[in-house]
Amino acid sequence: MAEDTLLKLDKVDVFYGSLQVLWDISLSVKHGEIVAIIGANGSGKSTLLNTISSIIDTAKGSIEFEGNNITHLNPFQVVTLGISQVPEGRRIFPDMTVLENLEIGSYNPNARPAKERSLKSVFELFPILKERTNQVAKTLSGGEQQMLAVGRGLMSNPKLMLLDEISLGLGPIVINEIYNSLREIRARGITVILVEQNVRRSLKEADRGYIMESGRIVLSGDVAELREEEKVKKAYFGA
Repeated sequence: MAEDTLLKLDKVDVFYGSLQVLWDISLSVKHGEIVAIIGANGSGKSTLLNTISSIIDTAKGSIEFEGNNITHLNPFQVVTLGISQVPEGRRIFPDMTVLENLEIGSYNPNARPAKERSLKSVFELFPILKERTNQVAKTLSGGEQQMLAVGRGLMSNPKLMLLDEISLGLGPIVINEIYNSLREIRARGITVILVEQNVRRSLKEADRGYIMESGRIVLSGDVAELREEEKVKKAYFGA
């Protein structure tokens, strides 16, 4: 694997029972990149993230992280290695406080020693969470809950973050805040894979992108190239 490649998938197939949902997925992510995964609902984007996280097992092919094969590791082992996923729908613990949600994010052995430093870093990124430290999570606004979900992901001290639909259901002002935090996360040296329904925004923020259709990657390239692809323009920009 090339020295600057952080993550590599090679010819990955995935099944739900007897139903194949991903076909021959090959992609790579370099250190420090933001890579967008784009596609219609049901195209396999979230399944791809769950496969990288080992929530779903790989039937065929391989996944390498920092040059090491992680294809069949348990999810907690993948988190310990430095891959953190912020799932679609936030999935915070609604009856726990903001602080308790964040502390759970630092449970893995590699993150525990850095818990206080990580907590300070999250509060610098999302000052509103510091104000809401002892507030029960379900009483937060939608935008604050999304910040909490991202913050919890950061508490695991990740090298790679997998972000699934982070702007879903949020207003424009809050979306801008979330994307501002995304730039700061990258500035801190964390690599990002972004699954996002807002194709215009994701192609604006990312460095490269992969287009998925029906469980397959059908296009890939720099975002500037993808924005000019006729197939992308017709499908997502109405051109």
